[in-house]
Amino acid sequence: MSPGVRRAGAGQGAAAAVQLLVTLSFLPSVVEAQVTGVLDDCLCDIDSIDNFNTFKIFPKIKKLQERDYFRYYKVNLKRPCPFWAEDGHCSIKDCHVEPCPESKIPVGIKAGNSNKYSKVANNTKELEDCEQASKLGAINSTLSNQSKEAFIDWARYDDSQDHFCELDDERSPAAQYVDLLLNPERYTGYKGSSAWRVWNSIYEENCFKPRSVYRPLNPLAPSRGEDDGESFYTWLEGLCLEKRVFYKLISGLHASINLHLCANYLLEETWGKPSWGPNMKEFKRRFDPVETKGEGPRRLKNLYFLYLIELRALSKVAPYFERSIVDLYTGNVQEDADTKTLLLNIFQDTKSFPMHFDEKSMFAGDKKGAKSLKEEFRLHFKNISRIMDCVGCDKCRLWGKLQTQGLGTALKILFSEKEIQKLPENSPSKGFQLTRQEIVALLNAFGRLSTSIRELQNFKVLLQHSRCHCI
Repeated sequence: MSPGVRRAGAGQGAAAAVQLLVTLSFLPSVVEAQVTGVLDDCLCDIDSIDNFNTFKIFPKIKKLQERDYFRYYKVNLKRPCPFWAEDGHCSIKDCHVEPCPESKIPVGIKAGNSNKYSKVANNTKELEDCEQASKLGAINSTLSNQSKEAFIDWARYDDSQDHFCELDDERSPAAQYVDLLLNPERYTGYKGSSAWRVWNSIYEENCFKPRSVYRPLNPLAPSRGEDDGESFYTWLEGLCLEKRVFYKLISGLHASINLHLCANYLLEETWGKPSWGPNMKEFKRRFDPVETKGEGPRRLKNLYFLYLIELRALSKVAPYFERSIVDLYTGNVQEDADTKTLLLNIFQDTKSFPMHFDEKSMFAGDKKGAKSLKEEFRLHFKNISRIMDCVGCDKCRLWGKLQTQGLGTALKILFSEKEIQKLPENSPSKGFQLTRQEIVALLNAFGRLSTSIRELQNFKVLLQHSRCHCI
C-alpha cells in the first residue's frame, strides 16, 4: 500500500494527530515563501497570471473538458519502451486505466479517423475517398471534387517535420478510447526506481545538459558542500534563450504533474471506499523551499512559465478554429455548436491577456543557425514524448502522453505562425493542420496547467487556515 493511505482502525485518530503536528511544523516556511514577482525571460508577473486564470480561464476550461469532444482521448498504452527493457507494469490498482466501451463513444468521433472532425468529413463516402488523407482537416459539403482529390495528394506529404511529438497510430488495434473524466490524474503510488529513471532520462539526456553539470537534488551528484544547485543555475543562465526555455518547459511540466498528485492524494480508505484530497505533507516534500533547498519555488515559477507558453499558443491558433469549416463534430448538433462557442470564447480570453510571451525572440539569429537549433529543439522534445512509453503506471503514462503531446502541439503552433495566417476560410490548408488527437491533447494539457495553478492557490489557503486555527 502506498504512503499516505490511512485505514480505519483504533489508531486512526492518533495517526491523524501526529500528521497534524508534522504539518504544523512546516507551515510558516511554505506560506512565507509564496511564489511571486516577475518571471525570468518574459515580462509577466505571477499575480497577473493568478487573477487571469482564476477569473477568466479556469471556470471555462473546466467546462470545456467535460464536453464529449474533449473528454474522449484515443491512446495506445501498450507501446513498448524504445530505450530500455521495461520493468513491468505497475500492479497497484489505482494505476489501472479503464478503456471506454465502443458503445459509449459518440458516433461522430468513432466514425472518423484521427484527422476528421467535421460532419461531412465523417460521411461514409468521405471515409472511403479520404482513407489515407493524413493531412485532411475539417471539410464541408461545398468542396469541389478537385479539392477532394487534392486532399489525397496532400496525404502523401510527410508532415513529421512539423511534429514535436511522437504521435500514436490511432488505427493500431492496441489504441483505445479513454474517458478522461473517469480516469483522473492523481496519486497512484507509482514511484521508486522506475519513475525516477523516466524523469532522470528526460533531464539528463534531453535538456541540452552536459553530464558534468548536476541538477539540484540529484542523488547521483557528488557532494558539493553548500552549493545547493547554484552551479547548475549559473550554467543554465549561460545558455541561449531557446535552451533555457526548453529546460523551463520540462521543469514546469514536472511541477504541474507533481501538484496534481499532491492535490489528489489517497488520504484514507475505509471499507474499500477511498478518500482523495490535498496532502499538505506531500506538497511540502516536493515544494517547500527548506526541504527542497530552494528548488520548490523555482519549479513552481517554471509552471507559470509553461502556462504562458501554452496560453500564447492558444491565442495564436484561434484563427484556425474561428473558420466556419471547423465543427468539432461528435454527432450531437446542439452540443457541437455549444462546444465551439465555448472554445471560441476561451480563445477570445487568451487573446485579451496583456503580457504574452514573445516567441519571436526565439530562433531569431542567423537563418542557418536558427534552423539548426530549432530542429535540435524539436527532436529533443520528440524524444521526451517517446520516453512517456517507458512509464510503468498506465494512468501516469496516459496523462504523461497527453500532456507532452499537448505541449508539443503548442510548440508546433507557435512556430507555424505564417502558415496559420495563410489559412483559407472555407477549405483545409496544406500548410497547417491539427488532428483531433492534437486538439484534444492541447486543450486538456492547458486545462491541467490551469488546474495546477488553481490547486496551488488552494494549498496556500489551506496552509494559512491551518496555521490560523492553531494560534
